[in-house]
Amino acid sequence: MKGDKKILEILNGLLAGELAAVDQYLIHGEMYSHSGFAHLAEKSLHESDHERRHARALIQRILFLEGVPNMVKRLPITVGKTVPEMLKADLAVEYHVVGELKKAIAACEDAQDYVSRDMLAVQLEDTEMDHAYWLEQQIRLIGLVGLENYQQSQMKPVSA
Repeated sequence: MKGDKKILEILNGLLAGELAAVDQYLIHGEMYSHSGFAHLAEKSLHESDHERRHARALIQRILFLEGVPNMVKRLPITVGKTVPEMLKADLAVEYHVVGELKKAIAACEDAQDYVSRDMLAVQLEDTEMDHAYWLEQQIRLIGLVGLENYQQSQMKPVSA
C-alpha cells in the first residue's frame, strides 16, 4: 500500500528518535550496571528493549507503506556522568518524543492514515505513562530522600 510521502518522512523522523533512545538507554543501563546500581540497570536496559520495539513497529509500518526505513539517521544522544544526569537526559528524550508523537498523530489524522495514528497513539501512551512518568518519579525520589539514599536503594543486596 503506497503511503503518503509526508507521513513516511514523519515516521522516519520518529524512527531516528527511537533508535537514539535505544542507544541512550543501553549505554546508561550498562553504566548503571558497572556502578553497581542493579535496579536502575535493569530498568534502563528494559527501556532500551521497549524503545527497540517502538522502532520495530515504525519500521514495519514504513515498509507496509512501501517506504524505506532510514536506519542510519539518529538523533544525538546525551550520556550523563552521574545518576541524576542520566535520569534527566533520558527524561529529556522522552519529552522530545512526546512532542514529536503528538505532531505526528495530528499529521496522520490530517492525511487520514488512521492505522499509523493508532500505532503512534499507543507509543504516546507508553512514552507518557510509563517511560516519562517513571523518570519523573525517580528524580522526585532523589529530591525527597537524597542522592545517597536513592542510589543505595538501587543496589541489589549481596546474597550470603
